[in-house]
Amino acid sequence: MWNYEKRLQFPIKITEPNAKLAQFIISQYGGPDGELSASMRYLSQRYTMPYREVAGLLTDIGTEELAHFEMIGAIVYQLTKNLSMEEIENSGFGPYYIDHTTALWPQAAGGIPFNACEFQSKGDIISDLTENLAAEQKARTTYDNILRTVRDPEVAAPIRFLRQREVVHFQRFGEALRIVQEKLDSKNFYAFNPEFDRCKK
Repeated sequence: MWNYEKRLQFPIKITEPNAKLAQFIISQYGGPDGELSASMRYLSQRYTMPYREVAGLLTDIGTEELAHFEMIGAIVYQLTKNLSMEEIENSGFGPYYIDHTTALWPQAAGGIPFNACEFQSKGDIISDLTENLAAEQKARTTYDNILRTVRDPEVAAPIRFLRQREVVHFQRFGEALRIVQEKLDSKNFYAFNPEFDRCKK
């Protein structure tokens, strides 16, 4: 179904470790508004989407969110690579290190593990698309919050890229919602006005 290219969607090369910053950014790896939640949400919702073009959009964006999950993983990995024990202790990274060393594990910035209850797949197309619009805005807000804490341009550049993609996804889901509403309006019109011939519309 997918072709995997062995390269990141946006290049990431971080030369200065920063465990404190990694603890903030990891929220987009496994937090409530992170990339893992987004991917699982859209790839689950596509099965009950009756309109092919919107189901295709859910697949496209859900797949892209997996690429963003990979990018966040690369950022956190590079920010925590080759840390000294002193850096780990002084940054507050110690509790995470005790449980996971510097391996990647999905959690929020507050330490709460990833939980599938953080996203919904309802089966009602208006409910699902409306949730997706809100999810993209919440993710954009999280990236805004992260950018306020970042001073390193090597970290800021991929975070800005990811933020911009949330804006694009919001716009695409807005278009999808309009498509769905038009189809539903048309369907309801003919259901309640059978005297009109669909072919004459």
